[in-house]
Formats: sequence, structure tokens, C-alpha cells
Amino acid sequence: MDSLEPKKLALIRIWQIFHHYSDCNHPLTQDDISRYLEKEYGISIERKAISRNISLLKEAGIEIETQKAGSYLAQRDFEDSELRLLIDGILSSRHITAKHIYSVDEWSKTDNQALFYNIEMVDMAIEQNRQLHYEYNKYGIDKKLHRSSHQYVSPYQMILHNQRYYLMGYSEYWKNMIYHRMDHITGITVTDKPAVDIRSLPGYENGVDYKVLSSSMPYMFSDKPVRVIMLAERMIIDQILDWFGRDVRITRCGEDESKVQVVLQASPNAMKLWALQYIQYVEVLKPESLRAAIRELLEEGKERYSK
Repeated sequence: MDSLEPKKLALIRIWQIFHHYSDCNHPLTQDDISRYLEKEYGISIERKAISRNISLLKEAGIEIETQKAGSYLAQRDFEDSELRLLIDGILSSRHITAKHIYSVDEWSKTDNQALFYNIEMVDMAIEQNRQLHYEYNKYGIDKKLHRSSHQYVSPYQMILHNQRYYLMGYSEYWKNMIYHRMDHITGITVTDKPAVDIRSLPGYENGVDYKVLSSSMPYMFSDKPVRVIMLAERMIIDQILDWFGRDVRITRCGEDESKVQVVLQASPNAMKLWALQYIQYVEVLKPESLRAAIRELLEEGKERYSK
């Protein structure tokens, strides 16, 4: 091999190692994969990074079976329908800049050319347990990104939600957990400052709670989730499950077959926006503070549109 490859290629190289060397009779351990990465590609990463990449491959739909003896690629060929889904997924992704795919120039694409570099830096910082330093940007009236703040952030997760990548981390600037759009980050560097242990933060004593994390949906707010009870038209159950997942309780609402009662955990700020979006179909019953906040917004909106 003439030169060492960057660690960002580890994901595709691990997939190739599975493809070339594994089957049901020849499972690979993480040590096996580590040796192949080092020998064939000059890539040296920790065992937890190998495990994380295997999980990413599984999440992407790659059929990798894991047993006590190791893991192996269970399915090798894509069906035409699977290829179509992959192609459509790439074309519709907001992370692919318009210049990469000419025919979708009119779609909603990111303006930040550094997105993939940002992902590499975040992954490196998580692996090295280091803080990140970067500038966070927001759109101005010229529809271009402008600096909003500079941040020192302890990174914990990258989250794909609603076709957008978010960084979940602890912000030294805000002194709380944040969810920053990856394509709004510029000037990112990995610092020498050790990351804040997530278990030292209130509410995260046991690490990342994925049920709590899903409660930040649908708009990735970081305020404390609350128990929300609402009435909803039966016809939007699909939309409720799309937005909040299956960890919600849905029951019949008395004799009225057209309505259901929904109980879920959600960020109050996110729920306020969501309830306004579906105002003709839902009514928030509890907590009263959230119901009052929605009522206040409706009254302000009524006054604004009555002028």
C-alpha cells in the first residue's frame, strides 16, 4: 500500500472487509476487522469505533448478522427496489449540495460545503473524547448563513432527523445540552480540552437515554420533556406515529369513533409548534401550562390576522 487512508473511510472499508472475507461459516471478530483495516488500508481505530461503524451499517440496511463467534454479511446483492430507495434517498437528502446533483438544483439543499468535513471532525472528537470549537451560523434575510455565536461543545451523538443532521452536545456557551444543525457549523476544530462527561450532567446520569432523546422531537429542542395528553382526529394517527414514533399511547375516546386520546413525552417548545401546525386536528389537554401557551399564541395570531 502506497499511503495511509483517512479514518473517515473506515465505514466503507469495514463493509468491504465484510463483503470479501465473511459469510455464515466465517464470521469476523472486531479484532479480525481491526487487523484487516490496518493491513490492507493502514487505518487504525479503536474497538468502539469499529462497533459504532458496524451499527451504522446495520442502520443503513446492510444485513450483518452478529453471533458470539463474530459478525458476517448475510445478504450481498441489492434488489432493484433497494437500489431505487438508495438512489432516491441520496437525491432527496438535504445534505447533498446542489452542485453535486445538477438535476435537483431546485430542491432544498445545504449551502455549507463543509458538511462532510464537519461529520469527520465530530466523529474524531467523540472518539478522542475532546471538545469541539466552531462557529454556529443562522440564515439572514439574504438567505445566506451568518455567524451567530462561537461554541465550545462536548459532542455525544450525531442524529439524523427529518433529513437533517444534528450534533447533540453540551455547550459551554449555553451551559446546557444543544442540538446544532451540522450544516450550520463552520470553522470546526478538535481542541485539546477534554469533553465533559455526559454522566455529570443533570438528567444524563446514565448516559444518553434514547427515549428522552426522542422526546426532543419533532423540532430538536433541548428543554426538559413533559407528559402531554391531547385529543386528535383518528385520521392523523399516521402523522402522529411519523413524528413521534411508536412510543406513544393511543386509546379510543369514548363513543366518538372519529377521535383518539394520545399520551406522549415531548419537549414543550417542540410540542407547541407541532400543535399549531396541526391545530385543526388536535387539542392539547395537559399540561395546562402548555395548553395556556398555545391558547396565548392563537389569540396573538387571531389579533394579527384581524387587522
